[in-house]
Amino acid sequence: MLSARSLFQEILDDDESFALFCSIAASGESQGGWENGRIAALVPAGERALAPKITRHGADEDKHGRIFNALMKKRGLEPVPVPPETDYTMLLEKHGIGLPHEKLKSEQQLTVQDIVTYLSHSRVTEQRASEQMELLRRYFADHPDIGRAVGMISDDEDNHLAYCHEELLRLAHAGHGRAIQRTLRECALAEIRVYRDVSLAVMDHMGRILGWPRTKSALLAAGIHAVYAYERFAGWRRMVSLRMPERRDALGGPATTAPGFA
Repeated sequence: MLSARSLFQEILDDDESFALFCSIAASGESQGGWENGRIAALVPAGERALAPKITRHGADEDKHGRIFNALMKKRGLEPVPVPPETDYTMLLEKHGIGLPHEKLKSEQQLTVQDIVTYLSHSRVTEQRASEQMELLRRYFADHPDIGRAVGMISDDEDNHLAYCHEELLRLAHAGHGRAIQRTLRECALAEIRVYRDVSLAVMDHMGRILGWPRTKSALLAAGIHAVYAYERFAGWRRMVSLRMPERRDALGGPATTAPGFA
């Protein structure tokens, strides 16, 4: 029977597909760490109170990258090159979502609108990350290595999502509500397209590694297109709503460590 659990299990059981899975994840997390570090350094004067939280966000992302690399190392595997068509973070930037790297590489201070763009982009992508890690947590909570790793990452992603909600609501109350809603909608509609394309590319690579029959690959591709159709019709709306989170000041302290995943 084809299920999400059996699909993930098949990928995790094979060394080559596991290395690709972890390499893609580690690359995206490390890129997110760099982006947050640069944003923290360039925060406008009126938003300097955000800088420690953005720094914490970046430190968490770096930690996640180290965790995925440690999972490979434990199995005696080395990171593999990430195919460009599976690079979620870079494809989002290519589609104009988030702050462009050219801006982050400069030393020019960001604007409040840039912070709105950053937080809106993060609110959308952290929704996706939180849902994905919760799925893995549900399936592999009892796994001695994967369960511990996804549990730590899942907690962090939930904190990141809570932080985005709280800070965007603060900025909305300060008069940026229309800009936030417009940016959230743009980010969400672009993200669901990129997520579809990346999912298709990842499944294509996994299928070739694992020798999936054509019918199985076609069925998975149809499922990915069906998810996109739902998200394009209505599902994207879950990515743009804002509510005060139960976890207040979720990134107000120092980044946590990852024992056993150094």
